[in-house]
Amino acid sequence: MTGLLARTEQLLLGAQLTLAMLSAGLLGLALLWQFAVPGDTGVASLVAALAAALVAVPVLADASRSLRYPSLHGVADRLVALALLAAWVAGDLMTAAVLPIVMILGHVLEERSLLGTREAVRALGRLAETRARRLVPGGVELVAATALQAGDRIELRAGDRAPADGVVRAGSASLDMASLTGESVPVDVAAGDAVAAGSIDCNGWLEVEVTRTGADTTLGRIITLMRTAEESKPAVTRVLEQYGEQYMALVLMAAAGTWFASGDMASTLAVLVASCPCALVLAAPATAIAAIAVAARHGILIKGTGFLENLAGVDAVVFDKTGTLTTGILSLVGFGGAADEAALLRVAAALGAASSHPVSRAAVLAGPAGCFVVADAREEGGFGVTGTLDGLAAAFGREELFARLGVAVSPPPAHDGPIGGASLGGVFLGWLLFADRPRPEAAAALADLRGLGLTRQVMLTGDRAAVAARIGAELGIGEVYAEALPDDKMRRVQLETRAGFRPLVVGDGVNDSLALKAGAVGVAMGAQGTDVVLASADVVLTGSDLRRLGTAIRLSRRCRRTIQVNVALGLAWTAVLVTLAALGVLGPQGPIIAALLHNVSTFVGLGNAGRLLLFDESGEGVAGPDAAPLSRQVEVRGMTEGAGASAILPVAPVM
Repeated sequence: MTGLLARTEQLLLGAQLTLAMLSAGLLGLALLWQFAVPGDTGVASLVAALAAALVAVPVLADASRSLRYPSLHGVADRLVALALLAAWVAGDLMTAAVLPIVMILGHVLEERSLLGTREAVRALGRLAETRARRLVPGGVELVAATALQAGDRIELRAGDRAPADGVVRAGSASLDMASLTGESVPVDVAAGDAVAAGSIDCNGWLEVEVTRTGADTTLGRIITLMRTAEESKPAVTRVLEQYGEQYMALVLMAAAGTWFASGDMASTLAVLVASCPCALVLAAPATAIAAIAVAARHGILIKGTGFLENLAGVDAVVFDKTGTLTTGILSLVGFGGAADEAALLRVAAALGAASSHPVSRAAVLAGPAGCFVVADAREEGGFGVTGTLDGLAAAFGREELFARLGVAVSPPPAHDGPIGGASLGGVFLGWLLFADRPRPEAAAALADLRGLGLTRQVMLTGDRAAVAARIGAELGIGEVYAEALPDDKMRRVQLETRAGFRPLVVGDGVNDSLALKAGAVGVAMGAQGTDVVLASADVVLTGSDLRRLGTAIRLSRRCRRTIQVNVALGLAWTAVLVTLAALGVLGPQGPIIAALLHNVSTFVGLGNAGRLLLFDESGEGVAGPDAAPLSRQVEVRGMTEGAGASAILPVAPVM
């Protein structure tokens, strides 16, 4: 539907341009006739009248449409129509023809410029218009992406664009996901890894099982969000439209005053033309659309221009922990009581391969590469995994598992995360310590936000206080609320708002949806998140790079400044032009001169908005010179222990 409307809009612009060119040709003939036969003005006037009639059609049609569907642009259409009718009444056929031609040409150029900005947004949609190599018995068939269904198997070769979301079943390759996440570094994938529609196979061969198609894919969701954002109106545009009718009345009074004061029809017409608010009409939308397009290029999806403006004003940030500040994946962080760490890892990884438990997966990732044959592997009811390795009984799991097996173990070390032990041949090898670590870019991203003025930083988590304190200490977050339920998170965000802050809330899970709605702006991490989170958030990061938060805020602030400059320039230019027109400074050709000069301010505003398209950041946040020092202590409060429960835990300085 959006594509059809865009094509219809372009066809209408083409028709208006054709009429303007025909009218300009007729007007040229009239001038030539008048020059060649000075005594015969009848033919020249007839041809000029025909030229004026041709361009009057689109002008009057636009004015009539604006009466049914009022808008700020409609005010300009009505003012031009009034000037045209006044020129007809005054018998000034040349002005009646030239004035609409100039305005139509200016309007076409304005819309072409704006369409060029919108094209940057629509280019994202064309990523879905691709073909796929579907695997069928006996070979491969080339089909449209729309023909794919969940469960189909497709192949990707070097240079192919993924037509749907899926899971790699065979092969390996590097995927370029810059169009989706803004990440410039290709991502290596192999069997079991996810593939998002729109990503490009840089090298290698992949067999992919389709899981989601069309609008349900990551790319489909992105396109839907972008179209919604494009159709929204900036706040300044809504304010200007609110006073559109009053502005129209003021202009008519100014034109009437000019007529009664001077009796000069040219000055009166010039006032009407100079008052056309085209520069104000395009000041905010063109800038906002450019900013939304640039944000999408950086993997930042902003659902509407209102949220883009709200981003510029945030002064605090509230984070979820697991999956947002941390990777959400357990990793090995240390050992306990291990005489031979290599042997311990080997046994844990071998047995862990037989389980899907997060601790087992972490052990496999931490273990040595290679294939270890474990016989009779079985899970022991949540206690761990047992089996036979190298002909010896092996076990990997919790302390209770070894008690059941009669294996003597060393005391588990103090640790705030999961612990797993391993034994081989009845001999205990030691403990493995696991934890969810902060994202690699998290510390830099938080420092970047402090440099942008968001020095108020809070972490909310449903995790235990000890874990929350450790993550808060590592990242320099001074206030941490642990053991928080979803409604606890929402109330905490509401308290931030009541305290006078405008919090940016960042999360990735269903338990964050209430908090996302309560903040000034809610940001969801990852376009592959749950539908609830995506619906609750105002901004979606298609990737999981926290440094995009700083990019989004810088872009929104630059967008706000650009809009303010454009509106100020538009108002000032219009005021000066109307004053010159009313005083008769523009002379007998005042309406034409006013039309030309009025278009100048419009193009200046469009050019200023277009500068936003040059905005480019790698997303690697760098702490500003005013970044606040990292906190040396973390205040952890248990949300489920009552309003007064809190503890100050001293921690080591974060280097």
